[in-house]
Amino acid sequence: MSIRGFFNSEQKNIKIAALIMAIAVLLSRFLGLIRDRLLAGTFGASADLDIYFAAFRMPDLIYSIIFAGGILVSFLPLFSEYQKKDKQESWQITNYVLNLFVVSYFAFFVLFFIFTPGFVSTLIGKFSPAEQAKTIALTRLIFVSVFFFGISSIFSTILNYFNRFVAYSLAPILYNLGIIFGIVFLSPHFGIFGPGIGVVIGAFLHFAIQVPPAIKCGYRYKPIISLKHPAIANFFKLVVPRIFASSSSQIDFIVATFIASGIGIGAISVFNLSNNLRYLPIGIIGVSFATAVFPLLSKLWASKEKEEFFSKFRQTFLEVLYVSFPIGVLIFVLREPIVEIIYRTGKFDESAVVITGACLGLYFLSTFAQCLVPIILRGFFSIKDTFTPTVIALVNTLFNMVFFFPFVALFGEGINSVLNFSAKISILPSPWP
Repeated sequence: MSIRGFFNSEQKNIKIAALIMAIAVLLSRFLGLIRDRLLAGTFGASADLDIYFAAFRMPDLIYSIIFAGGILVSFLPLFSEYQKKDKQESWQITNYVLNLFVVSYFAFFVLFFIFTPGFVSTLIGKFSPAEQAKTIALTRLIFVSVFFFGISSIFSTILNYFNRFVAYSLAPILYNLGIIFGIVFLSPHFGIFGPGIGVVIGAFLHFAIQVPPAIKCGYRYKPIISLKHPAIANFFKLVVPRIFASSSSQIDFIVATFIASGIGIGAISVFNLSNNLRYLPIGIIGVSFATAVFPLLSKLWASKEKEEFFSKFRQTFLEVLYVSFPIGVLIFVLREPIVEIIYRTGKFDESAVVITGACLGLYFLSTFAQCLVPIILRGFFSIKDTFTPTVIALVNTLFNMVFFFPFVALFGEGINSVLNFSAKISILPSPWP
């Protein structure tokens, strides 16, 4: 098979599809680690790196709430339904959704540009005026990437339905390569704006690589838009609950960023770097299996094959559980070596390694649960139930916000209190001398 043939090939077997995505996710996460290592080595746990991570909060919130929080998971079941009824109409609906997104993006871009200063000053009010101004400029730059990610999510829906997982899996790899390019080649000239430019470049590549396979599947662009088609009404019924569910995780990040900005310089960086490490097994295991099984579950439910639907769901759930639990324990045991190997370079010193390792160690209990969440969510989405996951997500956000502040009070404002708390709850000692 030629490279082009493999690029456009169809993967019908769930395990093969999951394997392809797991390998791609592993490579993407590896590049993500290189990206974070370069960020840590170039900027350290510094105000500039805090600014970089804080600049993502508003674009990520709007991306999740307005644009792509539920496009794939809400549109895929509808696309599956109309592909079975009338393929030509399914492509027409795809263009409706895509053009509606483009129009919405440019409308929100104006509002975003106007309200960014107020949002940033509220989020990181304890930053200096110069740091806030830099955060505002970087936030506006990163928002450009939302345009490419929104369109990309629509093409991802097409590739998921037709089991074209190769291009879909390569997209995040190109995104990370774009940021790495920005860090290595642009940051010497533009400072922290170098990675920001890299984000936009990576987002464009994320979108561009998925276009050719989508065209191969039969997609053709048409400048048409309609709000009267029944599928659009159904799409909004599915996507509106996802708006609240998707925004919940971003609200968690916003509250955490707000709290961390008051703790001291580097706190936002430590939180984000440790959180990125926590998501490694979630992306490699949970998201890979969930993405691979989602099209099949949608098709089985649409075909009313309920017994097969539950059988595939249960099988995937157990496979992920058996793999993810021991990995969580392993992450706890090796928390400091992991951080030392990945982040210890340049301006990222030993004290930053210790506190980041302590934060990573506290995450281990949730590893298996976080890996199972994507599977469970895809099960609900397959049966076109976006309300139940929304309620669960909102309750989860409420609990997080309630516990954020007591734990900050428990830890105090210093690194030593976090480390002491981490040492007290340690079941297994860190093997790092």
